[in-house]
Amino acid sequence: MRSKESGKVRYAYGVAMALLLGGSTFSLATGQAGAQVPQNAPGTSALAPRPGAPMSFADLVAKLQPAVVNISTKQRVPVRSQGSDPFEEFFRQFGQVPPQGNQQGQQGGSGANDNQGRTREAGSLGSGFIVSANGYIVTNNHLIQGLTGTGTVDTVTVTTYDGKEYPAKIVGRDDTSDLALLKIEGQNLPFVQWGDSTKARVGDWVIAIGDPYGVGSTVTAGIISALHRGITGNGAYDRYIQTDAAINMGNSGGPMFDLNGNVIGINSALISPTGASVGIGLAIPAELAKPVIDALMKGQRPVRGYLGVGLQPVDEDLAPSLGLPKDSGEIIRTVVANGPGAKAGLQQGDVIVKVNGQQVNSNDTVSYLIANSPVGQRIPLEIVRSGKRATVYVTLADRPTEEALSKIAGGDTTTPGTNGGPATTAQKTLGLSLSRLTPELARSSNLPATARGVLITGVDSSSDAAEQGLQRGDLIVSVNNQAVSDPAQVIAGVDGARKAGRSSVLLLVKRGNSPDVFIAVAVK
Repeated sequence: MRSKESGKVRYAYGVAMALLLGGSTFSLATGQAGAQVPQNAPGTSALAPRPGAPMSFADLVAKLQPAVVNISTKQRVPVRSQGSDPFEEFFRQFGQVPPQGNQQGQQGGSGANDNQGRTREAGSLGSGFIVSANGYIVTNNHLIQGLTGTGTVDTVTVTTYDGKEYPAKIVGRDDTSDLALLKIEGQNLPFVQWGDSTKARVGDWVIAIGDPYGVGSTVTAGIISALHRGITGNGAYDRYIQTDAAINMGNSGGPMFDLNGNVIGINSALISPTGASVGIGLAIPAELAKPVIDALMKGQRPVRGYLGVGLQPVDEDLAPSLGLPKDSGEIIRTVVANGPGAKAGLQQGDVIVKVNGQQVNSNDTVSYLIANSPVGQRIPLEIVRSGKRATVYVTLADRPTEEALSKIAGGDTTTPGTNGGPATTAQKTLGLSLSRLTPELARSSNLPATARGVLITGVDSSSDAAEQGLQRGDLIVSVNNQAVSDPAQVIAGVDGARKAGRSSVLLLVKRGNSPDVFIAVAVK
């Protein structure tokens, strides 16, 4: 499970999404072996408790628990020459202390070269479930991904409910959906089958089985608290089943069952100020997970539609500056050169309000709608450009890998420099001090040589601009979708917003080498 943070830090109350990695021990529970039919196959026995509030989940759990496994991983990571180890800090943050037995370089001098080339062993712990009698296992990608965010761990060990350990092969993994497929060598293994998560309703009972904190196979029950819950505001897979069934670190990759015993979700995330369950667990719906797993099982890469633009939701801050209702679409902040969107004529500042006739909102984001449209299909996009509605037609391409997308977008999020030098022209507007951009100022603010705009040389700490996160060294690229290169043009844009009766002005801002972002600042 991954965590994201917006530039405006909307969730500033300590709410965090935690990786469900778990403890440091193996499950010691034992249980019965299965047969060549799914553990949750109809007719094998009466799985569901009687209608109404269940008296017991025992019969259901007895059938399902043998198909849920513990997953542990190991990898060698470098030991830092100075200071604390970032990977140890990472694990400690989520309640797990890395193995110490093989750690090296902890004694014998304090020189910078003492630890050069030395490594230590680190591990993680989570859950998974068997989906075939011959040993295919579904889990989360983040459990088997390398700690640096690239590659995979060195070894994966699967421990079944009866205590047997198997070395596991990574068959395939998908960063975008945070799903992975493993394989162990075995026959007549207990397994479970997928259910239909589209039929799930808020208030339905669900059961989660996994290995939280490495204590052993654990069962929790609750209800579905919400469907299509978004936690990042973007992405093709930002649609989760929310439950109040206890989901803790180590449950990640484990199954969420309905009362028919079918897998309707993969437990992947939790929202918590402490890292422990507070009754907000999140699972990837089966309707999104199964096509990805089916592709990986065939040795294929999952195929998704791709538009080639960077987007921001039209939230309560941006909406007034655009003259639109909030949550009425998403604004394009970047356009990938030669991508499908660029070829269709989409421009920075366009607001996409409909995709193929379907309204864009917080549940049905552009990313979700595009990703789930067929590659090669030509679809209409309804946009708002400079206050006027228009329709453009785009032919969707195949979405590149996350690694390729990172290279396209540029991963540099360098904070702007603080020694911006004297301003050649300074004007106070919006609580900002502004200056023409010179090559010297661009270099001192870590901006690319090709950058064009007006540099922010000071921010009034009591202004709305400061509250929105603007900083000295940020570059204003455009105002109300009009490119600017002089402070006077920024002031003119503010005046234009006032005359149009808008309560805020729309700024396109660049920070260092990171992608541009739209920010709405209140007009005084």
